[in-house]
Amino acid sequence: MTINELRSNGFWILGCSKAVSSYIYKCTRCRKLRRCTEEQRMANLPQERMETTPPFTYCGMDCFGPFCVKEGRKELKRYGLLLTCMCSRAVHVEMLDDLSTDAFINALRAFIAIRGPVRQLRSDQGTNFVGARREFAEALKGINQERLKEFGCEFIMNTPSTSHMGGIWERQIRTIRSVLTSILDQSAQRLDSASLRTFLYEVMAIVNSRPLTTEHLNDPSGPQPLTPNHILTMKTSIILPPPGEFVKEDLYLRKRWRKVQYLANEFWSRWRKEYLLNLQHRQKWHKHRRNAKVNDIVILKDDTAPRSQWKLAKVTEVHSGTDGCVRTVKLLISDSTLDKKGKRVTKPTYLERPIQKIVTLIEAD
Repeated sequence: MTINELRSNGFWILGCSKAVSSYIYKCTRCRKLRRCTEEQRMANLPQERMETTPPFTYCGMDCFGPFCVKEGRKELKRYGLLLTCMCSRAVHVEMLDDLSTDAFINALRAFIAIRGPVRQLRSDQGTNFVGARREFAEALKGINQERLKEFGCEFIMNTPSTSHMGGIWERQIRTIRSVLTSILDQSAQRLDSASLRTFLYEVMAIVNSRPLTTEHLNDPSGPQPLTPNHILTMKTSIILPPPGEFVKEDLYLRKRWRKVQYLANEFWSRWRKEYLLNLQHRQKWHKHRRNAKVNDIVILKDDTAPRSQWKLAKVTEVHSGTDGCVRTVKLLISDSTLDKKGKRVTKPTYLERPIQKIVTLIEAD
């Protein structure tokens, strides 16, 4: 349309297409209205995922739920805490009474008592995780960082609004929850807290029996596929259910252990049908892009507001990875609020966001 408008007004420009494309690419108004958010080539795997360390030395964690259970005449909410090993991809699931800091610390201590000390914990910035880190920091205020690692209390938290940076545990939660929710929707009100905890442990054993690769699944003469349980238990046999046949009618019996075993069998059946058939390699963000720079003028993406109301911001700091690519930036935003007298006051606010949440308007030289 721009080239046609130029020619209709009697102008003929050599290399017109390239000149017009360059002008539109640098146009601030066009960028504000139509440009996509920034992206960068996918980073290399963290060093923790490539070290041959004991299971659960480096962990990622997150909460999922809620699940409704019945205690007497009361219906209560319970949550799950999933911790996954960065190296072996094994998972550990603990039940939480709520999403408070106290409940998380108790579950974390139970996990450490079973699996051993942890050197590093990665998570998002959930309020219970932030509260636990603050509690440990206050308890060990006089200890330096190197000594702190020996206690297994090193927390590394992702930038806000970057769920893709925790894909190693988000993917495990999605796999478990997609099957777990559909099963518990039919029978959760018939489980109490103790039965739900046993069921989560059964699910953990099933998930840790999954093959880590699909290379030899179709080869009858090939070696047995490697599973996380081979590393955790040093046993090649799969954890089998108790002897006996468990049918749907067991859900209505008073023997709660039979209810749990029936649900575990249902989980195993759906796991084989829905998980193994969907294993495939997926790729995205495989090209190098321009790195964000200090003094770039951007707009901050807000999923709850139309594009015309996205806030203007300025890049004040950039955080690059080991490969030199910038994926997280610190922004300066001017927020205006009303004071007690009704006057509008502007105050600077600093936010840390991934580049997938910004649109660059003016590039710094």
